[in-house]
Amino acid sequence: MQTSNSPQAKPGPARPRKRRGVFARFGRDRRGSVAVEFAMLAIPFISLVYAIFETSMVHITGQVLQTAVTDASRLVMTGQAQSGGFDAAKFKTEVCNRVKAMFDCPTLLKVDVRVATSFGAADTSRPPVNSGNLDTNSFAYAPGGPRTINVVRAVIAYPIILPLIGQTFVNLNGNKLLIMGTAVFQTEPFAVTP
Repeated sequence: MQTSNSPQAKPGPARPRKRRGVFARFGRDRRGSVAVEFAMLAIPFISLVYAIFETSMVHITGQVLQTAVTDASRLVMTGQAQSGGFDAAKFKTEVCNRVKAMFDCPTLLKVDVRVATSFGAADTSRPPVNSGNLDTNSFAYAPGGPRTINVVRAVIAYPIILPLIGQTFVNLNGNKLLIMGTAVFQTEPFAVTP
């Protein structure tokens, strides 16, 4: 028997093909699992956060508009608007002066000021929407004199930015939502100045 000091190659398992090895290593590697999970959840999460933001903006805009209408209506209630010769444009400016950077007030706002025969007869309904468009043709500016019941309505067609989630809000064409502020009050017994 002849011995040799040279090492002999041991037969080992056959090496897997390279392509199969890359996929096998990828399947066993857990280092990127957080990135993959985040990628799967990022779009729904960001959409949810944006939907919360959009909903909040709609509610805040409605509250800001209502507050502006209530504050500006005091000018009619105390007779300052009647004595100052206000028209619809000037009253609209007074409402817009109380709205700070929520929406494009001079462009979007429409106002309706009129006298009602009683509080029960006051029309506080939203204006008609014809074929998805806001119809403000019947809006007028006609404040009453002393001790009259007045109705002030102000409306905007607020643009909803996120169309898919915002579809629950949209009630006008062009991804817009009708937001309205209303005030019903009896004017004070102010002195009418010519």
